[in-house]
Amino acid sequence: MVERDTLIKDLNKYLDVSACPEHNGLQVQGKNQISKIAFGVSATMALFKEAKKFGADMVIVHHGLFWNKVQTVTGVFGQRIAYLIKNDMNLAGFHLPLDKHKEIGNNACLAKLLKLKNLKPFGIYHGQEIGLIGKIAKSCDIKKIHELLKGEALFFGPSKVNTVAIVSGGAHDMLEEAVLAKADLYITGSRDEYITEYCREAKINFIAMGHYNSERLGVQALMNYVSKKFKVQTRFIDIQNPF
Repeated sequence: MVERDTLIKDLNKYLDVSACPEHNGLQVQGKNQISKIAFGVSATMALFKEAKKFGADMVIVHHGLFWNKVQTVTGVFGQRIAYLIKNDMNLAGFHLPLDKHKEIGNNACLAKLLKLKNLKPFGIYHGQEIGLIGKIAKSCDIKKIHELLKGEALFFGPSKVNTVAIVSGGAHDMLEEAVLAKADLYITGSRDEYITEYCREAKINFIAMGHYNSERLGVQALMNYVSKKFKVQTRFIDIQNPF
């Protein structure tokens, strides 16, 4: 068991929350003593209900409820907050801090999965370097990479991939940066209509894993960090989302 404020203070420091412009960290306050924590990608009612079944005192997510805009506590948004308060559950969200973290971030985890070397920062979002670009030690068939990552793929670049740029989530608009960086493959979560022809003309491969799926690894890595450091029970709750 751990005190809520002790846990949040540790995570805020470890994830360097103060360096990011959004509202990260504790978002809804519940009980002080934490013995079980549920982890998930997005703060949704489906996640909260599964967390309650687990007996969670806290839910930690990548996509929280509060960002940078003023929002009334009504509708679906209000119902989510009401459910947390009724069940005395804490909610903590870590968005950009969990994208950019060099050890357990979404992009760092994807780079480890692909065994990329010579990693360098890539992709600027709100003044933050959130992605990575690196080399595959031995050139790899693009279709084998797609089999590993799943999602939607466009094969317009070299069949053997060496340089890979990664920005998890809704970052298809950083494709041009990947082209300028001479990447053979750009990996992100989402795509838009113009992406197909841009990739064809720029001769680059593109994989859209799905916003949700591209950001599962960071939350799971954060869960492992918490499990090892604090005496709490943890569980990753996977609310399937193809987008």
